[in-house]
Amino acid sequence: MNWRVVPAAEFLAQPELQERWRSLHRASAGSPLLAPEFAAATLAVFGNGDQQLAWREVDGQTDVMAVLTPSRLGAWNTFQPSQAPVGLWLQRDARPRSASLPALLRALPGPALMLGLTQCDPMLMERPADGGVTRTMDYIDTARVTLPASFEAYWEGRGKNLRTNLRKQRKRLQDDGVATRLQASRAAHEMAAAVQDYGRLEGAGWKARDGTAVAGDNAQGRFYRTLLESFAAMDAACVYRYFIGDRLAAMDLCIEGGDCIVVLKTAYDESFGKVLSPALLMREEATRAIIEAGRFARIEFYGRVMEWHLRWTDEVRVMYHLNAYRWPWIGRLHGR
Repeated sequence: MNWRVVPAAEFLAQPELQERWRSLHRASAGSPLLAPEFAAATLAVFGNGDQQLAWREVDGQTDVMAVLTPSRLGAWNTFQPSQAPVGLWLQRDARPRSASLPALLRALPGPALMLGLTQCDPMLMERPADGGVTRTMDYIDTARVTLPASFEAYWEGRGKNLRTNLRKQRKRLQDDGVATRLQASRAAHEMAAAVQDYGRLEGAGWKARDGTAVAGDNAQGRFYRTLLESFAAMDAACVYRYFIGDRLAAMDLCIEGGDCIVVLKTAYDESFGKVLSPALLMREEATRAIIEAGRFARIEFYGRVMEWHLRWTDEVRVMYHLNAYRWPWIGRLHGR
């Protein structure tokens, strides 16, 4: 049950390492956020050469794979740029691997004293009890929608205010002779234009003022293009565009895998102001299309729960951070 650690650049260069990750991913819960294509896109765009790829074998089978990065002297974290909703830690099943983490610290280069597993999803790794070498802490609440058999059953369970508000908006558009249209793009050759459109939409809003908007020529834009093209090649990406009249009003960037679809990014035209809610109108139609297609068991939003999430679902779970220590006394010192 020894750990192997190599520079993560080898993951991009050696197909056998990607296949090792792919085989483990197939045996796991299959989250698209931990697919080899997601790991590869993250490393290709945001890796700086400091990252390490680690894996452990148990009884001849790969049990865990992870991409780790140094954070400060003696400390490592799972590699997780802000575009990744969870840290790059993939394991065969959801049982905690706490007992194996001190051995991983001994295998990492340098004086590795502490390892942080960031933004852990309890659906993918059960939250362990605090012990001698591990401590956990709450991160955020996040939301999902478990999909029923019919959209009507789902919609009837939503709040009256949401249903009434969107019905009034649709009636106003109909009275004004303004048509709406939901467009879904799934082909790899469509993704570059989709990211450009998304960047223009987000770049006209508050994220541009904060300097955090996606653009076709920045690192975020390169990441989402690389990611969506690789997932689309597997028929596992979907970009929703929502038009109000001839105007592009809202967009979702989504990836798929296992039994879920993950909404990675949402943007909308803020110039509609308080008269219309383009993102909510789009989400109603997209949710209907997803349920009627019958391919998925749930929609995952990740990210911190916002007020609008709670209009769409009552299902909230707590994501957490896990710290592991090479020796128990380091954990006690860090706790103080």
